[in-house]
Amino acid sequence: MTLSPQFLDELRARTLLSGLIGKTTKLQKAGREWRACCPFHNEKTPSFYVNDDKGFYHCFGCSAHGDAIRWMTDQRGLPFMDAVKELAQAAGMEMPAMDPRAAEKAEAAKGLHEACADAAAWFTEQLNGLPGATAREVLAKRGIKAETARAFGLGFAPDSRGGLKAALKGYGDPLLVEAGLLIQVEDKAPYDRFRGRLMIPIRDPRGRTVAFGGRIIGDGEPKYLNSPETPLFDKGRTLYNLDKAAPATRKTGRVLVVEGYMDVIALAQAGFGEAVAPLGTALTEAQLERLWRLAEVPILCFDGDGAGQKAALRAAHRALPLLAPGRSLAFVTLPQGQDPDDTVRQKGPAAFEALLKTAEPLVDRLWSSELAAEPLATPEQKAGLKQRLKERAESIADPGVRTEYLAEFRRRFDALYAQQRAAFVPRAPFTPRGGGARKPGQPWKAPPGPVGAGAKRLQQHGIDGVLTKPVLAGLLLHPTEICRHMGELGRLHLTDPALAHLLDAMIDSAVEHPALDSEHLLTILAASGFDIIAQDLLRADQLSCSFTQKDADPARAREDLDEAIAILVTRPEVDAALAEATAAMQANYSDDAYERQVSLVNEQQALNARLANLVQSNEDARAFSTEGN
Repeated sequence: MTLSPQFLDELRARTLLSGLIGKTTKLQKAGREWRACCPFHNEKTPSFYVNDDKGFYHCFGCSAHGDAIRWMTDQRGLPFMDAVKELAQAAGMEMPAMDPRAAEKAEAAKGLHEACADAAAWFTEQLNGLPGATAREVLAKRGIKAETARAFGLGFAPDSRGGLKAALKGYGDPLLVEAGLLIQVEDKAPYDRFRGRLMIPIRDPRGRTVAFGGRIIGDGEPKYLNSPETPLFDKGRTLYNLDKAAPATRKTGRVLVVEGYMDVIALAQAGFGEAVAPLGTALTEAQLERLWRLAEVPILCFDGDGAGQKAALRAAHRALPLLAPGRSLAFVTLPQGQDPDDTVRQKGPAAFEALLKTAEPLVDRLWSSELAAEPLATPEQKAGLKQRLKERAESIADPGVRTEYLAEFRRRFDALYAQQRAAFVPRAPFTPRGGGARKPGQPWKAPPGPVGAGAKRLQQHGIDGVLTKPVLAGLLLHPTEICRHMGELGRLHLTDPALAHLLDAMIDSAVEHPALDSEHLLTILAASGFDIIAQDLLRADQLSCSFTQKDADPARAREDLDEAIAILVTRPEVDAALAEATAAMQANYSDDAYERQVSLVNEQQALNARLANLVQSNEDARAFSTEGN
């Protein structure tokens, strides 16, 4: 089906936007517009406006904006075509003609929808009548209130092979078989699929019943029985309670994923209306896509037993190739042996809300699972951990997210297994030769010259902008220093992506080849496409330091590189602490806050002085060397 721009414009023109939004959101007249508290985020003062003349809504708080169709897709959670169909029906417009086969399918689907709706009504009738006494007792024992049962359309299928068949005989056996309500056995008459079960309607995003889940009453297997796949029901693309959870999610800003129907129902009764559940299978790619339409980071609250945690990990692995900026997962670990239903019934909604606040990011769940996958006592086992982490990260399709995961896993691995070094002791300030009083017979030396160009660059551009490239150049010339400084290098957060990727490649090369020399390292980097950036770092116009000079004294170069790396790592940490201290003092002035701020400013200045001294000392040393020659 093709929808022309003219058709969509006419649809928007025929739809009174305030009337559409006013069905679920309380609007107040405000001049020629309507206003309300925004349905997309929590607020106390109305900042959400609806303009019928222009045909759009806008929130000045969260920037939600759209027309009637956008309202149906974003607030109701409907697919685009379903949103258009519902609006067109309300506006009295005919949808564009489909091809004959599509029209036949649509007509058949209409009959299936009606059969499922009538089946749901019949099951509800049985639950509330004499046959449903036992099922009502089961619901009462689980704490499910009558109004909750009505809201979710719960019903009961009597233990009869022909009860539903007789009630819906007007549809004919073939259609009821196609709807999944009857079972067709060869050479036998069709009979009811669901018998002796608590019935739970499964609805599509528009709230139409498309299938059922049946929970056994008493003993028997399987415990849960779902409808088979039908023209209406694709188990891998359907999420239970999506029709109710979508509007709730707009208000809470989150969506919860639990394992089963009863978890969803119990959470909704406890005030968590934003919960959905897959239908007896691990989360599929299609279900993940639907979840990300509702929230950037769905929260998985699977059962606390081994099976539940394995299901959560399978979901994590399945999500990896689909990750992108603004698309991830978080995980809540429930107490051992408990599901969300148990938690809210035994400990109350507040306890469950507290658990949600402890949600674990996807990267943490992946790291901890691989860390626990096998012992890490031998070099081979540690190498296996590194390889598994790399494979997980490389399965991510988005290049930006993939790079960040590779870097994060590398930082964690390096921090876990970095060689321990003795604490660095800063060297004493440089005292140029020739300074101070001359001893008798000592040749006269000119005093130190003015501040050099390198020190001036430092004063103008700061530590990070000046020091990063020389340090990387120093490591290119002295690769054995990479492993010695592994711990510090793992703490670096380089803002330039190209330099960050280069550093990662240098660390990998040094770990795999401990005795690496500069020529060998440059060859490896060139094979990985880093030859241009590496050669650029080795240009002569970089900041002059002993460790960037090929003919420098090795001991002096090593000492200076120690100092430079220590400063480069420490300075961002001091800057962050200073920013935090400044904000704290502005929020609540105190003598202690002021003293901390002053202390951090002094520490910041001391780091600047250390680097300026390092740069100036090398410039002075080079000058004196030239003079001596």
